Amino acid sequence: MTPPAITIRLDEGEKGYRPGETISGEYDLVAMMPEEIKAVELSVLWHTEGKGDEDLAVHHFERAASDEGGWIDWRRPRRFQTELPNSPLSYNGVIIKIRWCVRVRAFLTRGREVVGETPLMLGSVPPAKAVSS
Repeated sequence: MTPPAITIRLDEGEKGYRPGETISGEYDLVAMMPEEIKAVELSVLWHTEGKGDEDLAVHHFERAASDEGGWIDWRRPRRFQTELPNSPLSYNGVIIKIRWCVRVRAFLTRGREVVGETPLMLGSVPPAKAVSS
């Protein structure tokens, strides 16, 4: 039996994106029965990694829930699209990193949750170099 999963495809593939450019794509819910899906959330977001507190901000958010009325055919891919902001740009620093991604979360019956994530690059900041002593 195939475990539940989420696949995310960006229309432009894994290319880098410029600020203000539109990102679009689709996602599929794999090996999930429609009646076990309570809600699905799509986010385009950035988060930090590294020293100090982790920050996270959601740029674009969509939610579809079975209890909000209407029937959603989860057997078909769902489309998304949003214009990317001017900042913060993706950054691969020594102390801190800024990561952008498209994240899809499916909330299932019995409190289960399935998450899929696809990274993306916003801007073209060269990576930082560690200073040797």
